[in-house]
Amino acid sequence: MTRKQRRLLMIGGAGVVLAIAVGLVLNALRGSIVFFSTPKMVFEQHIGVGKRFRLGGVVEPGSLQRGDHLAVSFKVADGEAAVPVAFKGILPDLFREGQGVVAEGALDNTGVFKADTVLAKHDETYMPKEVADALKKQGHWKDDYEKKPSGAASASAAEPGK
Repeated sequence: MTRKQRRLLMIGGAGVVLAIAVGLVLNALRGSIVFFSTPKMVFEQHIGVGKRFRLGGVVEPGSLQRGDHLAVSFKVADGEAAVPVAFKGILPDLFREGQGVVAEGALDNTGVFKADTVLAKHDETYMPKEVADALKKQGHWKDDYEKKPSGAASASAAEPGK
């Protein structure tokens, strides 16, 4: 076997090993990928029972109900549709009606979204990119969502030592 043939054989073998490694990584990640949907998309795409996804929107005012043993139910809406959500656990401190929320879980047979994780937006200017894009697409976007607080710039200018 010539030197050139050995080199080609080594490169080919390394390529096969690399392809197998990439295949194993992609196979392992396939089960953990979770997609984002708005309530309108849930109804349009007919997402199946038990399929995990992230549901994002606004907690519908008047829909929050607290039950026994940290059980909570509420509706997540996007202006066109609303999905009932059931969650058992401690909600984030900033969770409240009328605020943005992202819940991760799956639909059950009755059409209720069983969430195992609930995330609330962390301040008045933050909104997940997916939620903002969905609101823009549906025409519910307000220009003041993107405005930065005016006090932040003046506070840092007033303190020259920082």
